[in-house]
Amino acid sequence: MSALGQIGELWQLVPVQRAGGGLLLAAFGLPIVGVVIVGLDIMPVRFAMMHVALLGIAVGQLVGLDPVLCALVACALAGAGVAPLARTADGLSGAMGLLMSLAIAAALLLLALSGVNANGAFALLWGSILAVRPADLAVLGALAVAVPALFVWRRRDLALLLYDRELAQCSGVAVQRLTVLLLVLVAVAVAGAIRLTGALLVDALTLLPALAARRLGRSLVSITAWAVGIGVVVNVAGFLLSLAWDLPPGPVLVLAAGAVALVAHLIPERRTRSWRLPAASSAPSPH
Repeated sequence: MSALGQIGELWQLVPVQRAGGGLLLAAFGLPIVGVVIVGLDIMPVRFAMMHVALLGIAVGQLVGLDPVLCALVACALAGAGVAPLARTADGLSGAMGLLMSLAIAAALLLLALSGVNANGAFALLWGSILAVRPADLAVLGALAVAVPALFVWRRRDLALLLYDRELAQCSGVAVQRLTVLLLVLVAVAVAGAIRLTGALLVDALTLLPALAARRLGRSLVSITAWAVGIGVVVNVAGFLLSLAWDLPPGPVLVLAAGAVALVAHLIPERRTRSWRLPAASSAPSPH
């Protein structure tokens, strides 16, 4: 059977359709979250939220609730709770490190004391793209609408915050409140991607498209558009390749996104501008 024939045959299956729909929805929200991660310089957030998600999964298994839903709630609460600890841009990374340590310790202790099957909890972190449910699609659909809408609505404030936290505060931006909102979105997005690629491969949907986009865009708007465009192309192409060649989708998506990021970084530096420069031009003059 040809590759196209195999794709056509597999596409008749409902789990495959849900997986494809989930990846397409993810491409409209999660790469923008990656732009936030890069802009706030909180790379450890993915690892921190992975551990928080594990804690939520353990709680869900213990009390008999949906583990993924509990992971979403736990990540949202953690994102909101860690924001007050981040008084400076550098403080964000430190707060995420603290959160990661506390979350994994609490998760392991809970699993040990409760007798919950730890293998089942850790298995969810690896993801299963063909196990995507309507509820997971609803979460990804909400992110696909809410994240771009936030960027359109608060574009100037976001540009200032991602450029310089103190400048944004002096310009009248509600820095603390906006940071809380962004951290909650980042946390929920990471948790929402668990079912697709697993928390361990979430960079394929968030960080890698953003890293490529910042080399190609010349403003926050163009970087965001590039990130979404790269996310759509990578998700669709990677998923189709995995179907055609009977490969696991998660690693294929990571390799595809990584290849695009590497190609983007081969562009000579003189042909690109710092992705934060446009924000400075939009900042009000101190005089």
